[in-house]
Amino acid sequence: MKKLLLLLFMSIMVFALAACGSDEEKSSDEGNSGSKEKETAETENIKITQELGDTEVPQNPEKVVVFDYGVLDSLDKLGVEVAGVAKGNIPSYLEKYEGEEYENIGSLKEPDFEKIAEIDPDVIFISGRQSSVYDQLSELAPTVYLGVDTTRYMESFKENMSTLGKIFDKQSEVEEELATIDESIAGIQEKAKQADENALIILANDDKISAYGPSSRFGIIHDVFNVPAVDKDIEASTHGQNVSFEYVVEKNPDLLYVIDRSAAIGEESSAKQIVENELVQGTKAYENDNIVYLDPEFWYLSGGGLVSVQGMVDEIQASLEK
Repeated sequence: MKKLLLLLFMSIMVFALAACGSDEEKSSDEGNSGSKEKETAETENIKITQELGDTEVPQNPEKVVVFDYGVLDSLDKLGVEVAGVAKGNIPSYLEKYEGEEYENIGSLKEPDFEKIAEIDPDVIFISGRQSSVYDQLSELAPTVYLGVDTTRYMESFKENMSTLGKIFDKQSEVEEELATIDESIAGIQEKAKQADENALIILANDDKISAYGPSSRFGIIHDVFNVPAVDKDIEASTHGQNVSFEYVVEKNPDLLYVIDRSAAIGEESSAKQIVENELVQGTKAYENDNIVYLDPEFWYLSGGGLVSVQGMVDEIQASLEK
Protein backbone atom coordinates (compact mmCIF):
# COMPACT_ATOMS: atom_id res chain seq x y z
CA MET A 1 0.00 0.00 0.00
CA LYS A 2 2.81 2.34 0.94
CA LYS A 3 4.58 1.54 -2.32
CA LEU A 4 1.41 2.32 -4.26
CA LEU A 5 1.02 5.69 -2.54
CA LEU A 6 4.69 6.50 -3.15
CA LEU A 7 4.37 5.70 -6.86
CA LEU A 8 1.23 7.77 -7.10
CA PHE A 9 2.96 10.76 -5.41
CA MET A 10 5.97 10.52 -7.72
CA SER A 11 3.70 10.42 -10.79
CA ILE A 12 1.93 13.59 -9.66
CA MET A 13 5.27 15.39 -9.12
CA VAL A 14 6.57 14.40 -12.56
CA PHE A 15 3.36 15.66 -14.19
CA ALA A 16 3.53 18.93 -12.25
CA LEU A 17 7.17 19.56 -13.21
CA ALA A 18 6.45 18.80 -16.86
CA ALA A 19 3.55 21.24 -16.89
CA CYS A 20 5.69 23.94 -15.25
CA GLY A 21 8.43 23.45 -17.82
CA SER A 22 5.90 23.69 -20.62
CA ASP A 23 4.56 26.99 -19.25
CA GLU A 24 8.07 28.42 -18.91
CA GLU A 25 8.91 27.38 -22.47
CA LYS A 26 5.68 28.94 -23.72
CA SER A 27 6.42 32.11 -21.79
CA SER A 28 9.95 32.16 -23.17
CA ASP A 29 8.66 31.64 -26.71
CA GLU A 30 6.17 34.46 -26.27
CA GLY A 31 8.91 36.73 -24.96
CA ASN A 32 11.19 35.91 -27.87
CA SER A 33 8.32 36.43 -30.28
CA GLY A 34 7.66 39.86 -28.81
CA SER A 35 11.35 40.69 -29.01
CA LYS A 36 11.45 39.65 -32.67
CA GLU A 37 8.36 41.71 -33.42
CA LYS A 38 9.96 44.72 -31.73
CA GLU A 39 13.19 44.20 -33.67
CA THR A 40 11.23 43.99 -36.93
CA ALA A 41 9.35 47.18 -36.08
CA GLU A 42 12.61 48.99 -35.31
CA THR A 43 14.09 48.04 -38.68
CA GLU A 44 10.94 48.69 -40.71
CA ASN A 45 11.69 50.17 -44.12
CA ILE A 46 10.39 53.53 -45.28
CA LYS A 47 9.40 53.91 -48.92
CA ILE A 48 10.84 57.04 -50.51
CA THR A 49 9.16 58.32 -53.68
CA GLN A 50 11.57 60.39 -55.79
CA GLU A 51 12.11 61.49 -59.35
CA LEU A 52 15.14 59.24 -59.95
CA GLY A 53 13.39 56.08 -58.79
CA ASP A 54 11.55 54.95 -55.68
CA THR A 55 13.54 53.19 -52.98
CA GLU A 56 13.16 51.75 -49.50
CA VAL A 57 15.34 52.88 -46.61
CA PRO A 58 15.58 51.34 -43.14
CA GLN A 59 14.34 53.69 -40.42
CA ASN A 60 17.19 55.14 -38.35
CA PRO A 61 19.94 53.80 -40.63
CA GLU A 62 23.27 53.47 -38.84
CA LYS A 63 25.81 53.80 -41.64
CA VAL A 64 25.03 56.98 -43.56
CA VAL A 65 26.94 58.29 -46.59
CA VAL A 66 26.36 61.90 -47.73
CA PHE A 67 27.36 63.73 -50.91
CA ASP A 68 25.12 66.80 -50.60
CA TYR A 69 26.39 69.45 -48.17
CA GLY A 70 22.91 70.84 -47.57
CA VAL A 71 21.83 67.39 -46.38
CA LEU A 72 25.04 67.14 -44.33
CA ASP A 73 24.41 70.45 -42.55
CA SER A 74 20.82 69.33 -41.87
CA LEU A 75 21.89 65.98 -40.40
CA ASP A 76 24.51 67.78 -38.32
CA LYS A 77 21.84 70.18 -37.03
CA LEU A 78 19.58 67.22 -36.18
CA GLY A 79 22.37 65.35 -34.39
CA VAL A 80 22.55 62.44 -36.85
CA GLU A 81 25.92 60.71 -37.19
CA VAL A 82 27.35 59.97 -40.63
CA ALA A 83 29.97 57.47 -41.74
CA GLY A 84 31.26 59.02 -44.96
CA VAL A 85 31.26 62.36 -46.79
CA ALA A 86 32.65 63.87 -49.99
CA LYS A 87 35.63 65.78 -48.63
CA GLY A 88 36.58 67.73 -51.75
CA ASN A 89 35.05 71.11 -50.84
CA ILE A 90 33.49 70.78 -47.40
CA PRO A 91 32.21 74.17 -46.18
CA SER A 92 34.23 75.62 -43.33
CA TYR A 93 31.27 75.54 -40.94
CA LEU A 94 31.21 71.75 -41.42
CA GLU A 95 34.98 71.32 -41.12
CA LYS A 96 34.68 68.66 -38.41
CA TYR A 97 33.78 66.23 -41.21
CA GLU A 98 37.34 66.59 -42.52
CA GLY A 99 38.35 64.43 -39.56
CA GLU A 100 39.76 60.92 -39.96
CA GLU A 101 36.73 59.42 -38.20
CA TYR A 102 34.72 60.19 -41.35
CA GLU A 103 35.48 58.23 -44.51
CA ASN A 104 36.22 60.14 -47.71
CA ILE A 105 33.77 58.89 -50.36
CA GLY A 106 35.29 60.89 -53.22
CA SER A 107 34.46 64.26 -54.73
CA LEU A 108 31.06 65.75 -55.52
CA LYS A 109 31.32 64.66 -59.15
CA GLU A 110 33.53 61.58 -58.82
CA PRO A 111 32.35 59.14 -56.13
CA ASP A 112 34.82 56.57 -54.78
CA PHE A 113 32.70 53.48 -55.44
CA GLU A 114 35.24 51.12 -53.85
CA LYS A 115 35.31 53.09 -50.62
CA ILE A 116 31.52 53.27 -50.51
CA ALA A 117 31.29 49.50 -51.06
CA GLU A 118 33.80 49.03 -48.24
CA ILE A 119 31.66 51.14 -45.90
CA ASP A 120 28.59 49.09 -46.90
CA PRO A 121 26.19 51.95 -46.01
CA ASP A 122 22.53 51.63 -45.09
CA VAL A 123 21.69 54.76 -47.12
CA ILE A 124 23.36 57.20 -49.53
CA PHE A 125 22.16 60.80 -49.91
CA ILE A 126 22.82 62.64 -53.18
CA SER A 127 21.69 65.73 -55.11
CA GLY A 128 22.05 67.10 -58.63
CA ARG A 129 25.82 66.75 -58.96
CA GLN A 130 25.57 62.96 -58.47
CA SER A 131 22.32 62.30 -60.34
CA SER A 132 24.15 60.84 -63.36
CA VAL A 133 25.57 58.00 -61.21
CA TYR A 134 22.36 57.29 -59.30
CA ASP A 135 22.01 53.79 -60.76
CA GLN A 136 25.57 52.81 -59.85
CA LEU A 137 25.18 54.10 -56.29
CA SER A 138 21.82 52.34 -55.95
CA GLU A 139 23.58 49.03 -56.53
CA LEU A 140 25.63 49.66 -53.39
CA ALA A 141 22.85 50.88 -51.07
CA PRO A 142 19.43 52.58 -51.07
CA THR A 143 20.12 55.98 -52.62
CA VAL A 144 17.97 59.00 -51.84
CA TYR A 145 17.96 62.04 -54.12
CA LEU A 146 17.37 65.28 -52.21
CA GLY A 147 18.12 67.94 -54.78
CA VAL A 148 16.24 71.24 -54.48
CA ASP A 149 13.87 72.18 -57.30
CA THR A 150 14.64 75.89 -57.71
CA THR A 151 11.33 76.56 -59.46
CA ARG A 152 9.60 75.73 -56.16
CA TYR A 153 12.42 76.23 -53.73
CA MET A 154 10.74 76.26 -50.33
CA GLU A 155 8.27 73.49 -51.13
CA SER A 156 11.07 71.29 -52.42
CA PHE A 157 13.34 72.15 -49.48
CA LYS A 158 10.61 71.34 -46.96
CA GLU A 159 9.84 68.04 -48.68
CA ASN A 160 13.51 67.08 -48.45
CA MET A 161 13.67 67.97 -44.78
CA SER A 162 10.46 66.05 -44.12
CA THR A 163 12.04 63.00 -45.78
CA LEU A 164 15.03 63.26 -43.45
CA GLY A 165 12.67 63.63 -40.50
CA LYS A 166 10.84 60.44 -41.41
CA ILE A 167 13.98 58.41 -42.05
CA PHE A 168 15.65 59.40 -38.78
CA ASP A 169 12.51 59.79 -36.67
CA LYS A 170 13.19 63.53 -36.25
CA GLN A 171 9.87 64.92 -37.50
CA SER A 172 9.27 67.23 -34.55
CA GLU A 173 12.80 68.66 -34.69
CA VAL A 174 12.47 69.29 -38.44
CA GLU A 175 9.10 71.00 -38.00
CA GLU A 176 10.54 73.26 -35.31
CA GLU A 177 13.47 74.29 -37.52
CA LEU A 178 11.21 74.93 -40.50
CA ALA A 179 8.86 77.05 -38.39
CA THR A 180 11.80 79.25 -37.37
CA ILE A 181 12.86 79.66 -41.00
CA ASP A 182 9.29 80.49 -42.06
CA GLU A 183 9.12 83.17 -39.39
CA SER A 184 12.40 84.68 -40.62
CA ILE A 185 11.16 84.65 -44.22
CA ALA A 186 7.98 86.49 -43.25
CA GLY A 187 10.17 89.19 -41.73
CA ILE A 188 12.39 89.48 -44.80
CA GLN A 189 9.38 89.72 -47.13
CA GLU A 190 8.15 92.71 -45.16
CA LYS A 191 11.62 94.28 -45.30
CA ALA A 192 11.75 93.78 -49.07
CA LYS A 193 8.37 95.45 -49.47
CA GLN A 194 9.45 98.44 -47.40
CA ALA A 195 12.82 98.78 -49.13
CA ASP A 196 11.29 98.78 -52.62
CA GLU A 197 14.69 98.16 -54.24
CA ASN A 198 15.30 95.95 -57.27
CA ALA A 199 18.22 93.57 -57.42
CA LEU A 200 20.54 91.69 -59.75
CA ILE A 201 22.30 88.46 -58.79
CA ILE A 202 25.60 87.59 -60.44
CA LEU A 203 28.08 84.74 -60.08
CA ALA A 204 31.71 85.83 -60.46
CA ASN A 205 33.95 83.15 -61.95
CA ASP A 206 37.48 84.42 -62.51
CA ASP A 207 37.06 87.33 -64.95
CA LYS A 208 33.60 86.26 -66.16
CA ILE A 209 30.15 86.88 -64.70
CA SER A 210 26.75 85.26 -65.19
CA ALA A 211 23.36 86.56 -64.11
CA TYR A 212 20.55 84.75 -62.29
CA GLY A 213 16.90 85.75 -62.08
CA PRO A 214 13.59 84.30 -60.89
CA SER A 215 13.25 80.46 -60.83
CA SER A 216 17.00 80.11 -61.13
CA ARG A 217 19.61 78.49 -58.89
CA PHE A 218 19.66 81.58 -56.66
CA GLY A 219 16.14 82.74 -57.52
CA ILE A 220 15.01 82.28 -53.92
CA ILE A 221 15.97 85.94 -53.47
CA HIS A 222 13.21 86.95 -55.87
CA ASP A 223 10.74 84.05 -55.67
CA VAL A 224 10.66 83.57 -51.89
CA PHE A 225 12.19 86.63 -50.25
CA ASN A 226 10.26 88.91 -52.65
CA VAL A 227 13.17 91.17 -53.58
CA PRO A 228 12.15 92.52 -57.04
CA ALA A 229 14.34 91.45 -59.99
CA VAL A 230 15.83 94.21 -62.10
CA ASP A 231 15.48 91.86 -65.10
CA LYS A 232 12.71 89.24 -65.07
CA ASP A 233 13.77 87.74 -68.40
CA ILE A 234 17.12 86.26 -67.38
CA GLU A 235 17.53 82.73 -68.69
CA ALA A 236 17.02 80.25 -65.85
CA SER A 237 19.85 77.70 -65.96
CA THR A 238 22.31 76.06 -63.59
CA HIS A 239 25.21 78.08 -64.91
CA GLY A 240 23.28 81.32 -65.31
CA GLN A 241 23.10 83.65 -68.29
CA ASN A 242 26.45 84.91 -69.51
CA VAL A 243 26.48 88.70 -69.29
CA SER A 244 28.93 91.58 -69.50
CA PHE A 245 29.57 94.44 -67.13
CA GLU A 246 27.91 96.68 -69.72
CA TYR A 247 24.76 94.66 -69.02
CA VAL A 248 25.07 95.41 -65.30
CA VAL A 249 25.42 99.13 -66.07
CA GLU A 250 22.44 99.03 -68.43
CA LYS A 251 20.19 97.37 -65.82
CA ASN A 252 21.57 99.64 -63.08
CA PRO A 253 20.24 97.68 -60.06
CA ASP A 254 19.65 99.17 -56.62
CA LEU A 255 21.18 96.04 -55.11
CA LEU A 256 23.88 93.88 -56.66
CA TYR A 257 24.30 90.44 -55.06
CA VAL A 258 27.60 88.71 -55.86
CA ILE A 259 28.50 85.07 -55.33
CA ASP A 260 32.21 84.32 -55.67
CA ARG A 261 32.68 80.86 -57.20
CA SER A 262 36.46 80.93 -56.78
CA ALA A 263 36.11 81.46 -53.05
CA ALA A 264 33.51 78.70 -52.86
CA ILE A 265 35.83 76.07 -54.33
CA GLY A 266 38.83 77.10 -52.25
CA GLU A 267 40.64 79.28 -54.76
CA GLU A 268 41.85 82.82 -54.21
CA SER A 269 38.99 85.30 -54.08
CA SER A 270 39.12 88.08 -56.65
CA ALA A 271 35.44 88.95 -57.06
CA LYS A 272 35.60 92.40 -55.45
CA GLN A 273 38.46 93.50 -57.68
CA ILE A 274 36.74 92.17 -60.80
CA VAL A 275 33.22 93.36 -60.04
CA GLU A 276 33.89 96.86 -58.74
CA ASN A 277 35.45 98.14 -61.94
CA GLU A 278 35.04 101.59 -63.48
CA LEU A 279 31.86 100.61 -65.29
CA VAL A 280 30.10 99.21 -62.22
CA GLN A 281 31.18 102.19 -60.14
CA GLY A 282 28.61 104.19 -62.09
CA THR A 283 25.68 102.07 -60.89
CA LYS A 284 23.24 102.87 -58.07
CA ALA A 285 24.33 99.73 -56.25
CA TYR A 286 27.94 100.92 -56.05
CA GLU A 287 27.11 104.54 -55.29
CA ASN A 288 24.82 103.52 -52.40
CA ASP A 289 27.21 100.88 -51.06
CA ASN A 290 24.74 98.16 -51.98
CA ILE A 291 27.05 95.60 -53.56
CA VAL A 292 26.63 92.56 -51.32
CA TYR A 293 29.07 89.64 -51.39
CA LEU A 294 27.05 86.64 -50.28
CA ASP A 295 28.55 83.71 -48.40
CA PRO A 296 29.66 81.41 -51.26
CA GLU A 297 29.51 78.33 -49.04
CA PHE A 298 25.82 78.77 -48.27
CA TRP A 299 24.84 79.83 -51.76
CA TYR A 300 27.14 77.75 -53.99
CA LEU A 301 28.05 74.66 -51.96
CA SER A 302 25.42 73.83 -49.35
CA GLY A 303 22.14 75.49 -50.28
CA GLY A 304 19.02 73.61 -49.29
CA GLY A 305 20.10 72.75 -45.73
CA LEU A 306 18.55 73.73 -42.41
CA VAL A 307 21.63 75.78 -41.56
CA SER A 308 22.37 77.18 -45.00
CA VAL A 309 18.81 78.32 -45.77
CA GLN A 310 18.61 80.16 -42.46
CA GLY A 311 21.99 81.71 -43.23
CA MET A 312 20.77 82.80 -46.66
CA VAL A 313 17.71 84.44 -45.11
CA ASP A 314 19.86 86.28 -42.57
CA GLU A 315 22.20 87.63 -45.26
CA ILE A 316 19.45 89.05 -47.45
CA GLN A 317 17.67 90.51 -44.44
CA ALA A 318 20.87 92.27 -43.40
CA SER A 319 21.31 93.67 -46.93
CA LEU A 320 17.85 95.23 -46.77
CA GLU A 321 18.56 96.93 -43.45
CA LYS A 322 21.45 99.04 -44.75
